[in-house]
Amino acid sequence: MEKLKRYIIFFIGLYINSLGVALITKASLGTSPISSIPYVLSLNFPFTLGNFTIFFSLLLIFLQLLILRKNFKLEHILQIPVSILFGYFIDWSMILFSFVHPQMYLMKVFYLLLGCLILGFGVYTEVLANVVMLPGESFVRAVTLTWKTEFGITKICFDVSMTIIAALLSFLFAHHLDGVREGTIVSALLVGFIARLFGRFLSFLEPALFPSSAEPTESIDSSSLPVVIAIAREYGSGGHELGEKLAKRLNFDFYDNEIIQMAAGSTGYDPEFIKNNDEQMRNRLFYDLLNQVYSHSAKTPAPKDQIFAEETKVIKKLASKGNCVIMGRCADYTLRERAHCMKIFLHAPAQYRIDRIMKTEHLTYEDAKSKILQMNQKRSDNYHYYTHQPWGLARNYHLTLDTSMGEDYVLNTICEGLKNI
Repeated sequence: MEKLKRYIIFFIGLYINSLGVALITKASLGTSPISSIPYVLSLNFPFTLGNFTIFFSLLLIFLQLLILRKNFKLEHILQIPVSILFGYFIDWSMILFSFVHPQMYLMKVFYLLLGCLILGFGVYTEVLANVVMLPGESFVRAVTLTWKTEFGITKICFDVSMTIIAALLSFLFAHHLDGVREGTIVSALLVGFIARLFGRFLSFLEPALFPSSAEPTESIDSSSLPVVIAIAREYGSGGHELGEKLAKRLNFDFYDNEIIQMAAGSTGYDPEFIKNNDEQMRNRLFYDLLNQVYSHSAKTPAPKDQIFAEETKVIKKLASKGNCVIMGRCADYTLRERAHCMKIFLHAPAQYRIDRIMKTEHLTYEDAKSKILQMNQKRSDNYHYYTHQPWGLARNYHLTLDTSMGEDYVLNTICEGLKNI
């Protein structure tokens, strides 16, 4: 039943995709990179955009066969009927939007952006269904699997190549540039970005639509669960040192950088790479824009998304292993429904944090102040991006403590509060 539901959602997404492609094309500012070659050919030969989309898709499937060889599986064969259907969907959508002939540049931009929004939602819907990849994305995945290239870079190279080939074909057949314009670049940047935004803000849909594929809830007697203390902290508040001392006092295990090492073992990324991407995000919207190429494949997440997912698994595993203190990495959110988990946020006045960082990191006043602001903003953005919750919001924690009130006060308060968890 779930498989049927997934295919229904996939075909709905496929049709939505065709509506987006048609509207972007009708805007007359160029079309999306993957459709640029079929569109240029349709302008110069007596076949429709949908027909050339089918031909081009079949070519990509054949190239996958050559690349993958014995690794070419049934899921790749399914691309053939899907591509044929998608081509007819595009032609039907072009007929449906036959009334769209914008003359003013502003109206062309409006239809272009509307088409990108629709196509982005269609991409999100297909990824949500997670049953078949369209030939373009499947071809990129075949290249990455065979030659061990990075998915994001390969996807960008693929899109750029399609656009350049389309432009060359336009000059070859029409002797001028037609079908590749500013809209091609805009759609290349926006469609995946929009799909990622839909994926983030509609993340509740997947477990609601496919409950059997969600992570099973552990049916464990809560009285037998280990005690976990999840500590989030402002940079410069001394949270790491306090966490270590708390674990020592309680005879608990302590986990901070150890989580990086464990995640490195399962992701294949270098620990230094994980450390540089751990708990830090410079700008949520910029991050989505930068990693929009990953929106087309549920099986190929962006590196930082993969790191977060693996660290989440590590945190859950450590929390089940024994009594422990876990520092940062959204552990309070990851373990929010777990019994015997105390959630704490440590903070301190700005001057206290500046003085402390000046002393521990040998920085000037201005440098310490700047670093604290940057680090806390990165932690806040990272937390909000992955949890959709404000960082440091009191109601998300059992205790929020000012570390400037002293080490003994903080540790004693936590130990006293732990008796009630």
